[in-house]
Amino acid sequence: MQKSTLKEIEERFDNDVARFSNLETAQATTLGARYNMDLITDSIMALYPNKINVLDIGCGAGNYPVCLLQKVDAADVTLVDLSQPMLDKAQERVSGLNKGNVETIKGDFRSVALPENKYDVIIATAVLHHLRDNNDWEKAFLRLYSLLKPNGSLWIFDLVYQTNSAMQNLIYTIKYGEYLTSLKDEKYRDQVFAYIEKEDTPRPLVYQLELLKTVGFKDVDVLHKKLCFASFVGFK
Repeated sequence: MQKSTLKEIEERFDNDVARFSNLETAQATTLGARYNMDLITDSIMALYPNKINVLDIGCGAGNYPVCLLQKVDAADVTLVDLSQPMLDKAQERVSGLNKGNVETIKGDFRSVALPENKYDVIIATAVLHHLRDNNDWEKAFLRLYSLLKPNGSLWIFDLVYQTNSAMQNLIYTIKYGEYLTSLKDEKYRDQVFAYIEKEDTPRPLVYQLELLKTVGFKDVDVLHKKLCFASFVGFK
């Protein structure tokens, strides 16, 4: 199957701003979405007590910076997304809470102009599954590493696949399929599976942890995993 183009992905998100603007229901198909949002933002708050420079790639409507700014006084925030309507909503929401600077950049984080060694924290949630082949994954992780300050950190929450095909069938097709069916019905489950197949190219958690180390991250840790969704962090 030919995967979705960046333009097709952009158009889908252009038309889904309202749903992605709700902290509680933005990602109903994502197991533990709100739990991991709090886990990641609580961790950032604990590890970086002073004002920090945050980059959110694939920021959507800005839920993670919004959640973080409910816990810290201020941060300088750079928001990057393919979708201009998403960026407009994210800027509106983040600026309303923030005493720091807010910058928006439309485009793909792999190619837009961003300064190296600038950011204390990079947030990458539900975005990296849009990467394609192994070369694309490696170049993306190298780029993210280059953007961080020394001792900066990359926080990821995303859909992951299993390395073993039998476990992939159990955890993704059966268990996650049951969860999707419980949200609505089997037709809805099949629709979600179809757009994941069309749009996404997830990689196993172990693959991504090893790649983080390969590109230079000195400390890598798993925060949480539930079925086919995992959160993890790498420190430069």
